[in-house]
Amino acid sequence: MSGTQLLRSERKTLPLLPLRDVVVFPHMVIPLFVGRPKSIKALEVAMEGGKQIMLVAQKTGAQDEPTEKDMYDVGCIANILQMRKLPDGTVKVLVEGLKRAKALSIEEQETQFSCEAMPLEPDHADSAETEALRRAIVSQFDQYVKLNKIPPEILTSLAGIDEAGRLADTIAAHLPLKLDQKQHILEMFPVVERIEHLLAQLEAETDILQVEKRIRGRVKHQMEKSQREYYLNEQVKAIQKELGEGEEGADLEEFEKRIEAARMPKEARKKADAELKKLKLMSPMSAEATVVRNYIDTLIGLPWRKKSKVNNDLSNAERVLDEDHFGLEKVKERILEYLAVQQRVDKVKAPILCLVGPPGVGKTSLGQSIARATNRKFVRMALGGVRDEAEIRGHRRTYIGSMPGKILQSLTKVGVRNPLFLLDEVDKMGMDFGGDPSSALLEVLDPEQNHTFADHYVEVDFDLSDVMFVATSNALNIPPPLLDRMEVIRLSGYTEDEKVSIAQRYLVPKQKKNSGLKEGEIEVAEVAIRDIIRYYTREAGVRSLEREVSKICRKVVKMLLLKKAEGHLLELYGLQVSPDLISTVTDEVLAEVEQWQQRPLEAMYPIVYFDALRLKIRDEGTVRNKAVYLALGNGHKHEPARQRPR
Repeated sequence: MSGTQLLRSERKTLPLLPLRDVVVFPHMVIPLFVGRPKSIKALEVAMEGGKQIMLVAQKTGAQDEPTEKDMYDVGCIANILQMRKLPDGTVKVLVEGLKRAKALSIEEQETQFSCEAMPLEPDHADSAETEALRRAIVSQFDQYVKLNKIPPEILTSLAGIDEAGRLADTIAAHLPLKLDQKQHILEMFPVVERIEHLLAQLEAETDILQVEKRIRGRVKHQMEKSQREYYLNEQVKAIQKELGEGEEGADLEEFEKRIEAARMPKEARKKADAELKKLKLMSPMSAEATVVRNYIDTLIGLPWRKKSKVNNDLSNAERVLDEDHFGLEKVKERILEYLAVQQRVDKVKAPILCLVGPPGVGKTSLGQSIARATNRKFVRMALGGVRDEAEIRGHRRTYIGSMPGKILQSLTKVGVRNPLFLLDEVDKMGMDFGGDPSSALLEVLDPEQNHTFADHYVEVDFDLSDVMFVATSNALNIPPPLLDRMEVIRLSGYTEDEKVSIAQRYLVPKQKKNSGLKEGEIEVAEVAIRDIIRYYTREAGVRSLEREVSKICRKVVKMLLLKKAEGHLLELYGLQVSPDLISTVTDEVLAEVEQWQQRPLEAMYPIVYFDALRLKIRDEGTVRNKAVYLALGNGHKHEPARQRPR
């Protein structure tokens, strides 16, 4: 024990009092309540002697009959100032700590504990370092007292203490430290080491108290603000009640009626009731009340039970499909098969179809026809460019402006739980830091999982098994797990004869009606339609063909208004593109190429002759206009390695 002097001449045998949850420091006056028989006997023996007793702390307060192993060996010799027996048999004693001591041997007698106590006297180091530490700890304790509920008189008593060791013990006695921490300080005999340790403990406690003070201040401010808002809201309610404008109560009653009428499942009803109960306790003007109100509105608006009656009439479905689309026999056959099975089975899983084909072959419009044929309501969701998973599954309610995903939004809008849901351009989805929407669609398009679809906003399961999903795609560059969940039906491009039939049966009547042409004002011959298909449109679908028919109708309307009733296809379109025209233009430069071939060159390359066109991207985008540029001399030929100026 460096810095400590052992006073062997003062060894004495003293009665020993084990203390529970208390550490007594030198110069500390403290009342104790004693109730154990051996402890009371030790006090009586001490009073009969010199009124001195050895106080040691128990390692754990749970021991009613402690042994030597259950006690610390370093304690404090104390002087009994006053002792009084209480009516319940216990003893109240007032003791004052005198000096540190070590219990060299503890004897347990039948009636009491006793020990040989060796006083330990620390060195009195009056160095500059000790004085600096003394001032620092007094200053730190001053801050601690201001933050804690400690009587300021303690600071006055500390001012009269010059001895550094006594000052440290007095401060340690007033700190809310654990038993083992106080015992550790009691066993630290060097004064400098003890003060440094106490200074660190004080700084830590001061920091904690400052944080507690800031927290209490914020809580108090918030409570005052909430109480003020509550008081004002109650005043507003009272005024509204006097004026007969009890809107809030009426709104809550309306919510209860709507929740009852929504016929929600058990889980959703429980959630709605809990949110409504929360709303009743909130201020109607708070932002949180608006969030809860919107959430309840969303739950009520979902079509939990509403369905449209599906038409299973095969002949009617076949008639509707044939009216709207020419060809596409595979798709029509698959829909009729589904309706046939549904007639036999009450509950059948709706097919999840993926229509794959080039643009303009009728994929999107076919989805509308299927909805009309089955008497389902039609919902279309464009997935082109969608990059965020929340578009499918919604945003969590913790976010500002959160809302459900497009799946549940669309079902709420259409009002039934069994529409035909068209997922358009499913191959155009993207992926970024917001998540992968194609992965979110896995649950939606899996018949084994979509009966418990979980939207992040709604937080309760919704059954999508009655929804008929139809996806469209231009190519099969779809993630394999998503593609595996869909039944792929390929739609090839139309032949020329099919395009002619589609134009005669659908496109021409439609464009005549859109342009306001009456019967007999225009007749588009089959040969004209074939010429448009061959020379002015080159596509797998019929979109460009429809645009050309629309152009003819518009020009006819203009000529009718200008009294020019006759027109021909060539006059309407100008120069038409044909293989003969391409060869004619390219043959004109053939002689020039041969002349260049006769010139001596460092390296000779074979020249391959073929017919080619250079098309300018900035032009209008239709083949029929490119012939005009070709006729004006916009031809181009390639010569390897020479890069002849163009």
